[in-house]
Amino acid sequence: MDGTLFEMPAAQARQDSDKGTGRPRLKRANRQQVQWQPMDLDGLLGEDHAARLVWEFVQELDLSVLYGDIRAVEGHAGQSAIDPRLLMALWLYATLEGVGSARALDRLCQEHVAYLWILGGVTVNYHTLAEFRVSQGEVLNQLLSESVASLMAEGLVSLERTAQDGVRVRASAGGKSFRQRAKLEDCLREAEAEVERLRAELEVDPGASSRRQRAARERARRERVARVRQALKQMEALEERRGKSTCKGSQRKAARASTTDPEACIMKMADGGFRPGYNVQMDVETEGRLIVGVGVTNAGADQGQMASMVEQEQQRYRQAAGEHLVDGGFVTHRDIQEVAAKGVVVYAPVPEARAVTKLPPGPPEAPPAAVIAWRKRMETEEAKAIYKQRASTVEWVNAMLRNRGLQQFTVRGLEKVKAVVLWFCLLHNLLIRHKLRQTATA
Repeated sequence: MDGTLFEMPAAQARQDSDKGTGRPRLKRANRQQVQWQPMDLDGLLGEDHAARLVWEFVQELDLSVLYGDIRAVEGHAGQSAIDPRLLMALWLYATLEGVGSARALDRLCQEHVAYLWILGGVTVNYHTLAEFRVSQGEVLNQLLSESVASLMAEGLVSLERTAQDGVRVRASAGGKSFRQRAKLEDCLREAEAEVERLRAELEVDPGASSRRQRAARERARRERVARVRQALKQMEALEERRGKSTCKGSQRKAARASTTDPEACIMKMADGGFRPGYNVQMDVETEGRLIVGVGVTNAGADQGQMASMVEQEQQRYRQAAGEHLVDGGFVTHRDIQEVAAKGVVVYAPVPEARAVTKLPPGPPEAPPAAVIAWRKRMETEEAKAIYKQRASTVEWVNAMLRNRGLQQFTVRGLEKVKAVVLWFCLLHNLLIRHKLRQTATA
């Protein structure tokens, strides 16, 4: 039987193939092919993946406050709510990976294995992610205290010595959005008139599509009116601050507020330039480099921030650190007195004496006892050696947070800005906790 089941290639084609001169055989994509593949999300993620570490940390958190706010309950109609632990884990891992956008996180939740593993089949949208990130400031603040307190209870960390530093972070506003009072009042009148005009057009427009578009524009105008009003309110505080300035009247610049982010202020950045920003205060425990306190202000100067941070330590942990390290920008006689009254020893460089051109009338007033003690203390070699720990602790922490994406805020307002900062702090303490426990069990 000389027949063949399939047509054989020609003899010349076989010879060309033997010589390597035929057409190449390729594996080509077939995207229309239906495939059935078994998939195990847990098997796709390595045992030592950072997402597992984040989830382990979130599992230990007390989120009873968040669960208490959920209105969907068993036995009643309604869609089930997303587990708050999933949202908490998503944002902690996103912060670790330098993702600060809710839309970017939404895309990753559909494509990236680590985020798919965290969700475990649950779907989210960027609206939910964005709202959760900035609306849980009080919960995050409490979790920061609890995470530190738990390590103190385990004996892994002690609140004996802390270091404080401020870092200026760009705000979500441009320098040209700042206006003086007269211009702000003009902007407010124009925005209110535009809202009324759009509202009138919306009432008489018969087209549904056009009504929706005008409703969106009206909402945007209302939000602008609210921001301008807030800027005018912020202007009062700025003018009061200008009034207390020691500069001569001719040297004072007129107060200005932003119509984009009214609570942001122009301040000097690390590169020497002046841009809208916030002053983020970090308080770090020097032994383990754990963040034990955090604050956000719109004041460019660090003066007056030391006493409030020590007070925050007492409120969080019912005790203040025995020693507190700050740089020269924090030093004021009033703060040193207040901190010393709480039993805290201050380590800060003594500023150089400045020449006095005009002496006040009467005998010179003696410095407070706490200030005299601080000056004498800083003359010793022991105090100078202790102060050096500040650079390797709190400044190191600030550098790590910048490397993780704390370069510019994408949210506006002190409340939302602090919530974003707390995500960074909570993540930092998560990593430090893991390291401390590994060291303790080694």
